[in-house]
Amino acid sequence: MISSNLLAIFYLISGVLFILALRGLSSPETSRQGNLYGIIGMALAISVTILSVGNFSLGFLYLIIFLLIGGSIGAFIAFKIPMTAMPELVAGFHSLVGLAAVFVAISAFLNPEIFNLGTPGNIKVASLIEMSLGAAIGAITFTGSIIAFLKLRGIMSGSPITFFGQHYLNLFLGISLLALISYLCIKQIDTLFWAIIIISLLVGVLLIIPIGGADMPVVISMLNSYSGWAAAGIGFTLENTALIITGALVGSSGAILSYIMCKGMNRSFFNVILGGWGGNDETSSSSVQKEKKPVKNGNADDAAFLMKNASSVIIVPGYGMAVAQAQHALREMVDALKKNGVKVSYAIHPVAGRMPGHMNVLLAEANVPYDEVFELDEINNDFANCDVAYVIGANDVTNPIAKSDPQSPIYGMPVLDVEKSKSVLFVKRSLSPGYAGIDNDLFYRDNTLMLFADAKKMTEEIVKSL
Repeated sequence: MISSNLLAIFYLISGVLFILALRGLSSPETSRQGNLYGIIGMALAISVTILSVGNFSLGFLYLIIFLLIGGSIGAFIAFKIPMTAMPELVAGFHSLVGLAAVFVAISAFLNPEIFNLGTPGNIKVASLIEMSLGAAIGAITFTGSIIAFLKLRGIMSGSPITFFGQHYLNLFLGISLLALISYLCIKQIDTLFWAIIIISLLVGVLLIIPIGGADMPVVISMLNSYSGWAAAGIGFTLENTALIITGALVGSSGAILSYIMCKGMNRSFFNVILGGWGGNDETSSSSVQKEKKPVKNGNADDAAFLMKNASSVIIVPGYGMAVAQAQHALREMVDALKKNGVKVSYAIHPVAGRMPGHMNVLLAEANVPYDEVFELDEINNDFANCDVAYVIGANDVTNPIAKSDPQSPIYGMPVLDVEKSKSVLFVKRSLSPGYAGIDNDLFYRDNTLMLFADAKKMTEEIVKSL
């Protein structure tokens, strides 16, 4: 059996590797190295934990069996899952992290002697607070992540679900949780602990149902943060250094990412988390405009002619590109344009797709050079001097209505200034609204040519025309 001091050292090393992993994942150039650090850190933490169990026993056998089962399921899903389903996969996995925290907290509460926390009815107060908070946050993460999964998967409506007095009910339940945790520390009654878990499960549902589709990327990030804090709380209960470090890293990085995304969408962080944003607005002026103005239809030959005779082209990828798996065809098109002396660059919105970095990963998969990919702040001023903007599957992030219609649910959200380009080629299957549920005013601009087709098929046809 490995000594406690050596165990702490190995957990500390794995924590350092997780920090290096986060640092590496912050940039596409170093993301593979960051992934490698994370894999090594997790492998080390798991190996050390197995060694800490001691001699072969029934518990050791259970640990190995469930590790193999869980690892096999995770590997199978990772190989099979398409990039388009990554957001709901992340939400689903977050729910499992939350549930694990709840199960560990229940185990620690019912069998405190095993964890050196005291005896039933006489558990250390600090440990009670830690396990109660870990269980509460884990339960909120579990049910909240399930709701997010259902919304992203389309099983549940992406529109906000609200009712009278909803925020007051959430406030009452939040205060009730704090009161129950305080009372549990005094009385240590089993019923109080179960009540904390049940109320937390309900809070998780109530917090996520009023959040609309446009803000689901922020929700995923926040649930990631919740799962981290739940793990950290349980880490303190178990006095496990690896859990504390990893949980704190995940919790803090998820919260920071959520804040950055809210800033990128011009959202109030607390408004998004407390619900109500992102709904469809039937009175939006863009809906009226859809009835009044026709659109210009084009084909692959038109698009090829415009781009071949352009001096600069900016590509704006979105979720439609991911669905069609058009990134490789897009790379072929760009290569053909470069041979004709056309300057090409890519514009990425912070929330393009359904997760941060979604488009970057897809473009990297097609071996697009990193120095050709620019974030919104870096490239937005270039659209005014651009000959052609090729929008492939992006919608809400290019909608000019965000700058002009106060009634729109995306009003104030920074968008790519695509409409300032001399010509806009917009690849889309139909005029259907984006994930925010609103019509795109860009469809009806005089300089926009709509290319109604599957993103991959249209791009391949353009390549042939070029």
